[in-house]
Amino acid sequence: MTSLSVNINKVATLRNARGGNVPNLLEVTKDLQRFGAQGITIHPRPDQRHIRYDDAYALPDVVTTEFNIEGNPIPEFIEMVLKIKPDQVTLVPDANDVLTSNAGWDTLKNKEYLTPIISAFKEAGIRTSIFVDPVVEMIEGALSTGTDRIELYTESYAKEYHNDPQKAIAPYVAAAVKANALGIGINAGHDLSLDNLAFFAKNIPGLLEVSIGHALICESLYLGFENVIPMYLQRLSS
Repeated sequence: MTSLSVNINKVATLRNARGGNVPNLLEVTKDLQRFGAQGITIHPRPDQRHIRYDDAYALPDVVTTEFNIEGNPIPEFIEMVLKIKPDQVTLVPDANDVLTSNAGWDTLKNKEYLTPIISAFKEAGIRTSIFVDPVVEMIEGALSTGTDRIELYTESYAKEYHNDPQKAIAPYVAAAVKANALGIGINAGHDLSLDNLAFFAKNIPGLLEVSIGHALICESLYLGFENVIPMYLQRLSS
């Protein structure tokens, strides 16, 4: 079964909007796992506008499932990840001022850059994943970096899903088939929601994990975490 990792960046955004510690990020993390989340994801950025580096260092004390840290592998990020040693690190090619992740790695052009970083994380016992678009050539390029997994960037699927689900899913199926053939694990994330997740999970062979934050937090404003987490798990198992 595909695992659900909940991205808690938006919880930190809400906390930071007023200062103080409401909502309490660590307590929310405990509750998400109690309600069924199988992993916790954070994506600290250099400006620390949502998740802060001190959050990253505090979270291992309360994460009892899998801990995934996403981010652009700048020196500060690499140092932090090697100190914390999460279960998984996901490398994302974010510019410092980007609002949200908006593209995957060009694994061919960035092979020489990514390979030693991935090697350092793997030597530390950290599973590695890299954010990629659903392009077969990028999957092939990912293999040469030594990464354990890829994370398929799913924004284009989410945008096209209501117009033509089969067209929306097609490049992701092709990418997944290639990844499976090459022995690369498959994660996915970005704009997946209660509305579009079941079709995606049903059609992607070998999908190991989805990382979902924005939609899950928005849906929980109406329905509550305690209800929404089981709803996501149901869609992943249908």
